[in-house]
Amino acid sequence: MEYSLMTKLAAECVGTAILMIFGNGAVADVDLEGTKGHHSGWLTIAMGYGFGVMFPVLMFGGVSGAHINPAMTLGQAVIGIFPWSQVLPYILAQLVGAALGQLVVYACYFPHYRMTKDPSPILGTFCTTDASGSLVNYFINEFFGTLVLVLGALCCLQGPWGSRGLAAASIVVGLIVWGLVTSLGGPTGPGLNPARDLVPRFLHWILPVPNKGDSRWREAWIPVVAPIIGAIVGAVIFKVLFAA
Repeated sequence: MEYSLMTKLAAECVGTAILMIFGNGAVADVDLEGTKGHHSGWLTIAMGYGFGVMFPVLMFGGVSGAHINPAMTLGQAVIGIFPWSQVLPYILAQLVGAALGQLVVYACYFPHYRMTKDPSPILGTFCTTDASGSLVNYFINEFFGTLVLVLGALCCLQGPWGSRGLAAASIVVGLIVWGLVTSLGGPTGPGLNPARDLVPRFLHWILPVPNKGDSRWREAWIPVVAPIIGAIVGAVIFKVLFAA
């Protein structure tokens, strides 16, 4: 069944919002003061992001492809498996979805934002930073993380077994994200998704969050540019080596 473009855009918007609610919601639960999950650990965050990708792909993979990530959209367009005419509408829908999802997190955790005095965990519920303070490491981590994500997702969803069982492939994609957050999450978060970082960072900048500190715009280009380049490289590797 072929869905209309508007239905596809709605799926991308809602799917990206769900990603934000599960992923950044898990960060807020772990890092903000006074929550029932405070200090519950990195595995909670990894699970949140894994489920935050898995569920939208299960829900909307058959509708829009469930890219829920501008880097994924651009990577697929570069290798010719997604129309360029739909790239901009998809990305705009993903950006709107990221804003909606982050606003839900902000609303649900509002009392805990007020309790938290340290600006670092507050910023972490919105966007990524490099734990070592290295912009080079920031770029490298986001590049390779997104490369692995896009290559893995395309192999699963576009390969012979995945195309015959999209539900099973969608679960594996969620597990890839879960694994990436546990393995490459230490240096930067990670972001792996320009919408997941840029839009929440903007909301961090404009929302009245007490003790929020700096939004760190000087480095904000990295979790946008590095995932896009990583996604394109990952998609090209898939096309050259593994596409039927």
